[in-house]
Amino acid sequence: MRGGELNESAMEQLSSWIHLGGYGAYVWPAYGVAALVLIGLLWWTTRGLRANERLLARLQAGAPERGAASATAPPRPEAAH
Repeated sequence: MRGGELNESAMEQLSSWIHLGGYGAYVWPAYGVAALVLIGLLWWTTRGLRANERLLARLQAGAPERGAASATAPPRPEAAH
């Protein structure tokens, strides 16, 4: 067997595997969508983690949480019944 014949056979096998018996046009995009969803979830999770770590650091340092009512704010008036 010559090197060229072996190379052609390997390329045919690779091409056959990529086409997946005619279903490659459906399978590969599905893998792509799944990969994008997983990457998006990873990004969203790490973004939330970093935000929570910043909040924890502020709370541990004694700084008030953003948007929280300050301790010196006047009390809210009671609603009349």
